[in-house]
Amino acid sequence: MTTNGVTTEELMQIALDLVGFGAVPGDSRVYVPGRGIRRIMAAIDVDVAELRLAKDLGYDCFLAHHPNPATLTYPEVLDKHVDLMVKAGVAPAAARKAIAALKEGAAFRYHSGNYDHLVSFARLLGLPFLNIHNPLDELGRRRMQAAIDGHLRADSKVSDVVAALLTIPEIAAAPTRPEVRVGSPDDRAGRVVVAHGAGTNGGYEVAKAYFEAGVDTVVYIHVDYGAAQRLRADGRGHLIVAGHIAADAAGIDPYLDALEAKGLEVTRLSGLGLAKRR
Repeated sequence: MTTNGVTTEELMQIALDLVGFGAVPGDSRVYVPGRGIRRIMAAIDVDVAELRLAKDLGYDCFLAHHPNPATLTYPEVLDKHVDLMVKAGVAPAAARKAIAALKEGAAFRYHSGNYDHLVSFARLLGLPFLNIHNPLDELGRRRMQAAIDGHLRADSKVSDVVAALLTIPEIAAAPTRPEVRVGSPDDRAGRVVVAHGAGTNGGYEVAKAYFEAGVDTVVYIHVDYGAAQRLRADGRGHLIVAGHIAADAAGIDPYLDALEAKGLEVTRLSGLGLAKRR
């Protein structure tokens, strides 16, 4: 790192480079640009109080993971589900149909949100502020899929997928455990796909599309109760949830490691850094 620190744009570019992205995805954004950044407060979630704390404690920048209503382009990222499904053998038309309601629902939510609330306070405080979501989720997806692929054999059980996820330090350190939400841990795992890194989980329709295309086990990082109940009623496939915050950290912590390797000071909060404190 130079003595002049880094810019918010450079912080974003480091994340893009880690996963080979050529452009900033729609769920990530620099809200308040800045330069000369040396001390960063990083958290999965943020509100006004956290911004004020960072400013009062002398941090140069707040780096969040989850997007806020200012990221009106967020629904675009849900199209990445289509890419993942097609790669797994789902027909393109079926994949697009599976995310149609999910994408429209997200558009409704973001259109009604207060797009200036959090950003206006960061501007008032003069605190550089950005969020990085999809690039780090994609990094976490790759880590989880690699851990599973390296751990499983042809006769492995669903419980072995859980064991593979627990080889990732962030997931092992979390108070939540990976859970089998649909199917039995004693069943054969078969073909396993980590469906993550596409904005949010795909709910019932996306998991169903995977199962119909011959995927035996789907890994989400979270799922709501209603979607799990519908999938159970179908009696087809297995669904594992890795744990929301733990899986997010699995993608974020390596990025923060890269920032620290450049000489930046990073304070990890809101679910980050648990593995380092074990």
